[in-house]
Amino acid sequence: MRSALLAATSLVLLSTAAVAQPVSGLYVGGAGGAGLLENQRIRGFSPSTVTKTAPSPSGMAYNWGYAGLGSIGWGFGNGVRLEVQGDVLSNDRNFETRPKNVTSTSGRESKYGAMGNVLFDMDIGSPYIFPYLGAGAGWQNVTQKLNQTGPGYSETIKGSKDAFAYQAMFGASLPIPPVVGLSATIEYRYLGLSGQRRYAGTLTSGGAASAISRKTSDNNNHILLAGLRYAFNVTGPAPAAVATPAPAAVASPAPAASRSYLVFFDWDRADLTDRARQIIADAAKASVATATTRIEVAGHADKTGTAQYNQELSRKRAAVVAAELVRDGVAASAISVSSFGDTRPLVPTAAGVREPQNRRVEIVLK
Repeated sequence: MRSALLAATSLVLLSTAAVAQPVSGLYVGGAGGAGLLENQRIRGFSPSTVTKTAPSPSGMAYNWGYAGLGSIGWGFGNGVRLEVQGDVLSNDRNFETRPKNVTSTSGRESKYGAMGNVLFDMDIGSPYIFPYLGAGAGWQNVTQKLNQTGPGYSETIKGSKDAFAYQAMFGASLPIPPVVGLSATIEYRYLGLSGQRRYAGTLTSGGAASAISRKTSDNNNHILLAGLRYAFNVTGPAPAAVATPAPAAVASPAPAASRSYLVFFDWDRADLTDRARQIIADAAKASVATATTRIEVAGHADKTGTAQYNQELSRKRAAVVAAELVRDGVAASAISVSSFGDTRPLVPTAAGVREPQNRRVEIVLK
């Protein structure tokens, strides 16, 4: 099951058919939450006589514990991200099935380590949520502590071991509009450790103490996390561009053979203002006065959304303008509608910038 999960994640990461969220450059993140360590098997004791006297069960159960991690990474602008992660996990033992002759128990397993991850952000057509998948590998240090006591008996085990670790994850980032570059994240991770680990301890029974060791395996962790991620290279809008309504002015006439008009839109909107309707009416009247045979209507968007979202938004804007031209008396057969998303900005900007002049529809009379 775990191998299939990792294989499926790898296939998704390598897929070129998916449309990616364009995260570029340096980012940092942090998250906290809860983790569940599956039951571990005890593979054996040393010396073998311990099994006759020690009340330890053949397996170990754990309660939900805490989990935390921090990461630093780099996005390549095509959805692929590489990151380095540091983490800490801790789970207390569950002693509900402890032997009857044990009167006091305590135990815990803790981990800390470093992982290298590759992730892929997906664009599902919404500017508000971006799912992602990932996989990683690295190192974990595992510390186990156990104390069990009873009449004439005590068992103590404590030790730390290093292990190769691997993980798979899926989650989603949710941009936080008031802070450009900041996103909330929610995520599930599976973390597994390879091999077996042996921990040393002391068994005291009948007043005699002896050295013991215990070997465990099956270290499988399920982790639920919520956190924040900040991308440094996302450029926010100038204050004036955010506060000032989008301009709605007629562009200078194009040379002789054609005449053009610009209709501007508010951010993330495709509805017409009164000024925009007046510009469209002017274009409709001019098409009659100049005996226009063809009217080209082209929609555009700025770079604050994803490529897929902006393409759809520019299409809606162009469709709204074309419909208004028809209401103003222009024959629908004379109108040619197209949309270009954020690929043809009037004012070149970085991704994430709200540029009013790029949120437009161009009407060209020919």
